[in-house]
Amino acid sequence: MYKVVIGLEVHCELETNSKNFSSAKNTYTKTPNIHVAPVDLGLPGILPVVNKEACKKALKTAMALHCENPDEIIFDRKNYFYPDLPKGYQITQVTKPMGRNGYLDIKIGDKEKRIYIHQLHLEEDTASLDHYSNYSLIDYNRSGIPLMEIVTEPCIESAEEAVTFLEDLRDVFLFCEVSEARSNKGQMRCDVNISLMEEGSKTLGTKVEMKNINAFNSVKSAIEYEIKRQSELLDRGEKVVQETRRIDEDGKTYSMREKVDAVDYKYYVEPNLPPVKLTDEMKEEIRKTLPMLKLDRMKRYMSEFGLSEYDAGVLSKNKDIADYFEKIIALGSDVSLTVNFVTTSVLSSLKKLEIELKDFFITEEMLSGVINLVHEKKISLDHGKKILYQALDQKKDPLLIIKESHLEQINDDDKLLNLISEAMDENKEQVRQYVEDDNVYVVNFFIGKVMQKSNRQANPNRTLELIKQELERMKKNESK
Repeated sequence: MYKVVIGLEVHCELETNSKNFSSAKNTYTKTPNIHVAPVDLGLPGILPVVNKEACKKALKTAMALHCENPDEIIFDRKNYFYPDLPKGYQITQVTKPMGRNGYLDIKIGDKEKRIYIHQLHLEEDTASLDHYSNYSLIDYNRSGIPLMEIVTEPCIESAEEAVTFLEDLRDVFLFCEVSEARSNKGQMRCDVNISLMEEGSKTLGTKVEMKNINAFNSVKSAIEYEIKRQSELLDRGEKVVQETRRIDEDGKTYSMREKVDAVDYKYYVEPNLPPVKLTDEMKEEIRKTLPMLKLDRMKRYMSEFGLSEYDAGVLSKNKDIADYFEKIIALGSDVSLTVNFVTTSVLSSLKKLEIELKDFFITEEMLSGVINLVHEKKISLDHGKKILYQALDQKKDPLLIIKESHLEQINDDDKLLNLISEAMDENKEQVRQYVEDDNVYVVNFFIGKVMQKSNRQANPNRTLELIKQELERMKKNESK
């Protein structure tokens, strides 16, 4: 048996107005070479300027990942020649990265696991290459976009752990509002380093690297395939070659190039960017903007509100949904009903309409008003949800719909008894079935009739009690 050892290098493009060291726009487009400045092209005489917002967002992410932060911001020059790097070097961080020695706790089944972060550094992205049969084209739109790289320690032991970490890390980016982290736009991608070692051994096996994987399901496929491929090689007594591989559409990995020695990038401190001192006040200002992350919110919802693990997980998965839920609770609405409405009506409506919460018509105040009416038994839960859907269709305040349509729930016993009496007078055969034949299903029949007569405004629980009382009273009178 072999122990799987995996380390990830995750790249995430930051959301800023301009690029990392130039004034060119930082925005996604499929039109090539329209967001380009002289710095991005590496033209003679260029001088970079640090993007303050990119630094703040990288530091914020590092703090969210419990990293140690530097006392100053320093950039380094990484020298290598490649078509997608027109300057012949990349501005990155080695001397003092934005974060070191951090971690992210993830949940695998019923257990938590801590994934350790070696470092987080900020650099500039490269241009993108489109390869054809006998030529390649370069798009410089991506060149210079602020790029965070998060390097884990080799502490991941399965494809499931790797994918869970990537999903949770993406949630960190979204919760911190530093990036859209859309893999289909190339905003989040990762390199996977994997090796196998004999159980009980302390010596790591030969590392194989898989580059630039965008989709999480591709990460899973690549790891599973490599585990199988390397295991079969070792079982046959063969050696695993240290190399860089790529994953193809068939889910298999293929060799790109062997990697015998580490590349000497001849790092040195970037001479065109002077160090910037990071004071405790500056760090504290950023720290104050840190949100409560997914796993912490999930635990709080379970302990503070008594939610099930499932409901807490659903509500904490998305920051906007979590904030929406918390604001409704802060307005004083019943927790159980709020969970019910948000996890069913709200989420199903967002999915059906294919919109995000920011485009959702029902505000927290509107939904809180409906929930309060349900809690006060002025309308039924069923009615509340139908009114909500009606409000979405009409783009109208649900409380106004309730007021205009006189849809408040009927709780008055005299009114309910009048409706029950009418229903029983109109359906004497069903009354006889209960009285003479002990047909208990007649109760459900009369509930349906009363709800129909009341336009579903009758309090269903109280209606049920009164119907049973009336039928039992008739039964006793019949037996005398």
